[in-house]
Amino acid sequence: MDSTAREFTPVPRLSMDSLHLVHLKLLAADLLTLTPRHTSPPSFVRCGHTVARAEVVGVVVSRDRREKFLRFLVDDGTGCVPCVLWLNHQYMNANSSSGALDSDPTGEMALKMSEVVRLGTLLRVRGRIVMYHGAIQIAARDVVLEKDPNVEVLHWLQCVHMAKECYGFPLPSA
Repeated sequence: MDSTAREFTPVPRLSMDSLHLVHLKLLAADLLTLTPRHTSPPSFVRCGHTVARAEVVGVVVSRDRREKFLRFLVDDGTGCVPCVLWLNHQYMNANSSSGALDSDPTGEMALKMSEVVRLGTLLRVRGRIVMYHGAIQIAARDVVLEKDPNVEVLHWLQCVHMAKECYGFPLPSA
């Protein structure tokens, strides 16, 4: 075989169980109906597939700031997703040193993200799906202010597309 001709080797498609590795674009109605699995680390099941991380887009309808965390609700039109943003990651990381918050770059980033969480703002939230007091919520890793209101509709369309083409989830009936 000459150097210009290469044998085609198909790339194996990721198994559906690899969905737990990515932030799935989900609507609140889908996220809030996940089935919890009692595993470590915690995970959830949707249509037989393991789900551990999610991305939601919606409007902030509730905000409760405490010393160590910010709790807020994101409404995407199909439901309200409870989210928590930890403001001092030393409480989450057992291996972190016991320095002040201003020496914790992750905590500083969380404080900056918390400033964009205001009532009525459109946000994109990514994070781990967790159970708290028997209810599903997102432990936010990223919180991004969306300035274009069309982003919410685009997210809806992407959720439908991804459910059909990538996740193998059944589509809701009309």
